[in-house]
Amino acid sequence: MAKIYYEKDADLGILKGKKICCVGYGIQGRAQSLCLKDSGANIVIGLIKDPTWNQAVKDGMNVKPVADAVKGADIVMMLIPDQLQKMVYEKDVAPNLKKGAAIDFAHGFNIVFKRIIPPKDSDVIMVAPKGPGKLVRSTFEEGFGVPALVAIEQNASGKALQIALAIAKALGATRAGVIQTTFKEETETDLFGEQVDLCGGCSEMIKKSFEVLVEAGYQPEIAYFEVLHELKLIVDLIQAGGVEGMWRNVSNTAEYGGRTRGPVIMDDSVKEKMRRALKDIQSGKFADEWMKEYEAGLPRLKKLREEGTKEQIEVVGADIRRMFSKK
Repeated sequence: MAKIYYEKDADLGILKGKKICCVGYGIQGRAQSLCLKDSGANIVIGLIKDPTWNQAVKDGMNVKPVADAVKGADIVMMLIPDQLQKMVYEKDVAPNLKKGAAIDFAHGFNIVFKRIIPPKDSDVIMVAPKGPGKLVRSTFEEGFGVPALVAIEQNASGKALQIALAIAKALGATRAGVIQTTFKEETETDLFGEQVDLCGGCSEMIKKSFEVLVEAGYQPEIAYFEVLHELKLIVDLIQAGGVEGMWRNVSNTAEYGGRTRGPVIMDDSVKEKMRRALKDIQSGKFADEWMKEYEAGLPRLKKLREEGTKEQIEVVGADIRRMFSKK
């Protein structure tokens, strides 16, 4: 069973007197920094001159260029996109990192695939809220928080876990529960979930279901409602009560059809393809491919984005979604 930490397991006092530098002020950076500030932490934001700089200033944050913000920091939080971290770390973080400073990540990508090699005297920790930044902030303001994952890659000080749990508590995560994991487990399962289920697998299932119905002569608008629009209703049921909870809240016809035909569609051949995707993640093949794509200027991704906007399901969907907007 997973080890789960709560409020009593974390001490905000660990952060007292420490300077915390948050590199980045995007979706997670802003939410986490505001929560830390409200929890009494001494926060400085490290940024380049972009729109997030103005937002941070407007929020009353102490904002500096990355190199200056990192200097003297006891904890450096790397909350910029994965593909930017190596460059920013090597240029601005590593040369200015205080001896013994802890480095915190919200995702293990750059550590697991050895794009960033921290000094041996640094604690290397992860606090990964399991929710978007907006939810992290809103639940904190409501007096609760979203669950989080915590992991320790290096424990140079002997207090790495205590530091990570203090950060989690400052975000409100210990009110919900913080699950202990490893950098490797978090990274590989996160990438797998994105590719095979949550983003890649789900979107392709929707599109191919739509195509089958339209190719069979059904109206695109009807197909859209049946395979895409109603999906949120089902996902909400699953989130609230698990898969079995969903089955208890749909019709007997839907349950019988789903339980008997679902395994035929998602059969062992699909499972084998999932295993191959996981192997690409575990071996580092996907990470190498993604970094080469980014460094080349995203040619394949841009092409896929352009093609996606032209697909029939997107054209039809735009009209359908307007039916649900307030006039």
